[in-house]
Order: sequence, then structure tokens, then C-alpha cells
Amino acid sequence: MNMPRARTSARSILIAAVCAATVTACGSTNSAGTASSGAASAHAAKVSLDIQVIGKHGAKPEHWTLQCEPAGGTHPDPQAACNALLHAKSPFTAVPDHVMCPMIPAGTTPETATVKGTWFGKHVDSIFTRGGCGMLRWQKIGQIFN
Repeated sequence: MNMPRARTSARSILIAAVCAATVTACGSTNSAGTASSGAASAHAAKVSLDIQVIGKHGAKPEHWTLQCEPAGGTHPDPQAACNALLHAKSPFTAVPDHVMCPMIPAGTTPETATVKGTWFGKHVDSIFTRGGCGMLRWQKIGQIFN
């Protein structure tokens, strides 16, 4: 066998194998990686909440999800809820300790809502009360509880 010719053939095969491996790796990373991350970021909601509302004593809790930007989820009116939520200033800020609260009549249980999820990348785990100290917070974003 001719030695220079064998080297040329081996080198050509090695170069072809490396090029094929590179093209295959680049093709799978670019086509699948870009497509999936582009689709995920295009459809990822900026607000994603899980809401549970407990009405009067003994009433069955209501539960739904809400996504904003884009609006969606199982909420009865996600667009109206998102509008109210996105226009509220600091909707998940807790009630300050030094605030005077209206009296809560004895024997009544006010509605409560638990909201968990993410708000523009920040974790949310908040309880709202429709009465007493929580009344102003409830009124600020009450559309998401209806």
C-alpha cells in the first residue's frame, strides 16, 4: 500500500468525521435550543398566581389561576383581573403594624383570599382579608378575587 495515499485517506476520513460531528451538534443545539427557549420566553407570563378565596363560614372555597402579560388562566375574567392588578401600586405589600384597624363585628368571619405564585419574578405568598386591617388591601386588587 502506498503510505502517502493512506495518510491522505485517513486524514480525509478524520476531517469528514469531525465536520459531521460538529454540524450535527451545532444543528441540534441551534434548532432545538433556540426554538424551545424562544417559544418559552414568548409565551411565559410575567405574572402567574394561584388564588383561593374562602367566603362566608362554611362556604366552599373558590380556586383559580391567573396569568398576566399575557392574560390567561382559569380566572372568570383574566383580562379585567390583570388590569386591576397591574394598575395597583404595590399590590402584595403587607399591612403595616402601626395602622389603626376598623372593628370586626363579633361572630362574623370575613372573606379571605390566599395568593401564591410569581409577580414579575418575585415570589408571592400573601393572605388578604375583606375586613378589618385588610380591607384596604382587598379593595386595591379585589377584582382578582371575583
